[in-house]
This record gives sequence, structure tokens and C-alpha cells, in this order.
Amino acid sequence: MSVVVKAEQISKQYKLGTVGMSSLADDVQRLIARVRGKEDPFLQTGEENVRDKAGTKADSRYVWALKDVNFEINQGDVVGIIGKNGAGKSTLLKILSRVTEPTTGKLSYKGRLASLLEVGTGFHPDLSGRDNVFLNGAILGMKKHEIKKRFDEIIEFSGVARYVDTPVKRYSSGMYVRLAFSVAAHLDPDILIIDEVLAVGDQDFQNKCINKMRSVARQGNTVIFVSHNLPTVKSFCTSGIFMKHGGIVMQSGINEVINEYLTENKLVAETGVIPDDFPRTRTEGATIQKIFCASETGTFCNEFGFGDKLKICVEFEVTKEINPVSLEILIGSSSGEQFALAADFTKQAYEGLSGKGKHYAEVEISEQILPGIYSLTVGVSDQASGISYDWLENVFSFKVSNVARAGGIDYPYTVSHGFINLKSKWTIK
Repeated sequence: MSVVVKAEQISKQYKLGTVGMSSLADDVQRLIARVRGKEDPFLQTGEENVRDKAGTKADSRYVWALKDVNFEINQGDVVGIIGKNGAGKSTLLKILSRVTEPTTGKLSYKGRLASLLEVGTGFHPDLSGRDNVFLNGAILGMKKHEIKKRFDEIIEFSGVARYVDTPVKRYSSGMYVRLAFSVAAHLDPDILIIDEVLAVGDQDFQNKCINKMRSVARQGNTVIFVSHNLPTVKSFCTSGIFMKHGGIVMQSGINEVINEYLTENKLVAETGVIPDDFPRTRTEGATIQKIFCASETGTFCNEFGFGDKLKICVEFEVTKEINPVSLEILIGSSSGEQFALAADFTKQAYEGLSGKGKHYAEVEISEQILPGIYSLTVGVSDQASGISYDWLENVFSFKVSNVARAGGIDYPYTVSHGFINLKSKWTIK
């Protein structure tokens, strides 16, 4: 397949505390450097775009939202771009959509490009929905008769037929997104770019959008999709790009990229201690202090052979009388959905955990978990009232390989369906 999008050394620099790129004084310094035949002095400065450096003294007023980004996307690819907030995903999409220009580097693409980056992108608020459909089509380079041919289909898909002659400034955010997506997807783009904006719509409309994007891809067109919803990305995309601090960590198949993203974000070291800055939902009463996996011998382990028994160890401190304490452990897949719960809701199970002080719980999982990368979520709550005292989501990751240990049977297939090899009794006649 031919390359339809190519980024070469793309970088984007912003000046902190300003609306524009620079001040008049900075522009004068740039002009003097250019006249003297020297490099732009501000391209030699700038820091990595790391959000948690706020509050520290910065060495530069400039920050690189993107730095030396290189990639190629082939015709017909469905690419998911993932990464934490502030990784540079939206900045990259704005450059791909020609909303903003890169500070340095070169971007090239082939064909007609349509994008939906945020609510109302490309819409004029004072124009009606009908007028905006024709305006967007004209921007994409389409003839009026081509837009007319698709107009009824666009309006039907969007579900805003009753308001098509109403100025879009009177639309709700959901109506805005419905019409904007419908326009972008139905005007035959060779490259369709969609940001997280689809989260504004309801679940039925999101499903319609995913199916429409699949239809666009089946026609041999290219789709670039940014989302924090890993299950959606995994089910829809064929390849992925993992971004961090304005750069690309990995570009590969979507499963490999999601696994790398989860592994990269593993936040608990071999000590099992929870980092102070780990996001958690907490109410005074109990605090989880350690979470880790252990082998059958009780030693720290984050990689298991197929068929190995899995031990999950949790240390927590109770600071007030809770009777009975409930400990819940959830196992999630590499794409983010939680598929298994380990909990005992009997009072007897937690008799030793209810008093004040530090407690240790060890849970042994005997089910055969299929090969893959998984994450643990753990919570401590009051079983009687349901009050959650501490909740840590995706706090620890572990891997199950397809190779068995100690003479067991290897798992011979590529895992594509399911997570657990259920214990079951088979009768074949």
C-alpha cells in the first residue's frame, strides 16, 4: 500500500504564558538572527512537555509540545493514537489537519482530508446546519452537486433533521457533534481524523460512529483516531501510535502498542509500595500501602507461565473500627476492561482484618489466565455500608506467557478471544 501521511522531524514549540507564539521582542531577535544567517535562537531552547513540572522553576519560557516526531501511515490503515493527557496527541492532530503549522519539520499527505477535533470544528455558529454542511463540503473541495447528492444521508445519520435550518449556535454539544461527525464521515474523505470528541455523544451514537468509521476504512480510506477508551481503540484500530511527552514511544500493531502503553505505565516497583502521586479515591478509615503479585513460593513476580497459580498480596492499614472490612481485587485486560473479580463477601473471611492496625491479605487465583498483559485494581471498603475507603485502579500490571513451567502444557494459539480457560467438565458422545 502507498504512504498517504508522512511526518518528518515534526516539532511544535509554544511559549508559556502567552496566547500567541511569541512577543514582539522575541520576533525582533528572530529577525536579527535571520538577517545574520543564524539559527532561530528560540529553537535552541525549550523543555520537554511534562505537566507535573508545574510549580518548579523552569529553565526556559518555551516548551516543546512535539519534538522530532516521525511516522508513516499507509492507505487503508486504521490508526489509534494513545497516551496520557499532555502527550501531544491533539497537537499532532491539529498539525495533520492543517489547523496549525509545525515549528520545524515537514508533513505531507495525499488525498482529501476531513477532521473532527473538537465540538464545532469548521462550523460557523451563525449559519444553519444546512448551510454548514455545504460550507464544510466546499472547504473539502467538493462541488455543490456532490454535496447535494449526500445531503439527505448526512442529515439522516446525524439525527438533527428537525433543526437543520436552525443556526448551529443554538445546538446542544451532542447535536453539534452528531452533525459535525456526519459531515466529516460522509463527504468521501481519503483521510478521516477523529479526536476524543466522540465522547460527547450518547452510547448509541458512538456505536454508529464506530461502525461508520469501519465502513470508511473498508472502502480503502485511512482513519486516524485518538481516544483514551482502550477497548474501543483495540476493537476498531489495526495499528497504533503510543505518544509520551511530545514524542513517539512506539508505532506497531494495536495490541503491541496497548501492551507497551500499559507496561510503560506500570507504577509499582518490586517493593510493591504505592507511589505518593498515584491517583486514588480515598476516604479516611483505611489505606492500601502495598500491592504486588507473588509466585507459588511467595516471592515477588510480575511474569507467570501459562497454568501457574497467581498470588495477589495486599497490605493495608485500618485507622478506625470497620466491621467487617471488605477487600476487592479486580483483574483487567490490556485494553482496559475489567473481567474478573476476586472477593469473599462472607463475614468469616475478614474476621482478622476488621480491627485497627496493619493487615496483610494473600489471595490465590487458581483459574488458568490466558497469555497476555493484565492489570490489577484493588479496593478496601466497609462491607456493611458499602463505603469505599481506598480505591486504586490499574495499579499493578503482570504478564502471563504462553510457555508453561514445571512440565506443564504450553498454550499453542494466539489469544484473540477470552481471558480465562474455565474449569469445565466435558462429555463427548
